[in-house]
Amino acid sequence: MKTLFIADLHLSADRPDITAAFERFIDSCQEDVDALYILGDLFEIWMGDDLAEPFALNIAAKLKQLSQTTPIFFIHGNRDFLISKPFAKAAGLTLLPEVCVINLYGTQTVILHGDSLCTLDKPYQRFRRFRNSALIKWLYAHLPTAKRRTIANNIRQKSQQGNQQKSYSIMDVENSAVEALLQKTQATLMIHGHTHRPDIHQLEHNRQRIVLGDWYEQGSMLSMAKNEMSLSSFKL
Repeated sequence: MKTLFIADLHLSADRPDITAAFERFIDSCQEDVDALYILGDLFEIWMGDDLAEPFALNIAAKLKQLSQTTPIFFIHGNRDFLISKPFAKAAGLTLLPEVCVINLYGTQTVILHGDSLCTLDKPYQRFRRFRNSALIKWLYAHLPTAKRRTIANNIRQKSQQGNQQKSYSIMDVENSAVEALLQKTQATLMIHGHTHRPDIHQLEHNRQRIVLGDWYEQGSMLSMAKNEMSLSSFKL
């Protein structure tokens, strides 16, 4: 048996190839999987559960089917932080806090999307605190549909433009933030996405940080078993 981790699929109606690859991946999870963890940015953009596109509802149905036999856990990303209980119920997802500690086959493990670790990106961290406000989320949810679509698309465009102007070091996780979280959680393993740089980092004191890959050009998956670990990519 194994536990699977994925992140940063950025599913959208514009990329049916990624959606098809994800559906095939879900089909492959029907056997010998203890749990599936989705660590954020399942969707390219999320404007609210009540505005879910038809393709997203199909994804929910696919996940719901898998959830009948395999637990599926979800941590919000920076693109789909507005996913809430109605969609989670439809998809059979268990929503987790943005930082979650789990016992992974005897290893104390902290899992998260990863954007909170990019502390050198000061403008983004300010926006992140703003968008995570319960009041802001409430106000957004009560805006007219057209206004919400405009705001969501503007955020997406500004994010893409801003990232093109930032250095890789600013957009990557900051070592002191990683160390602080490992110490706070007493974890020896950290798993996250967001940076789109899949790798297994060996840290001091026999600890590891595993970064999940995105699904833009290929699929990416981390498979963990009791005495086995595999970070792999596969064709879409």
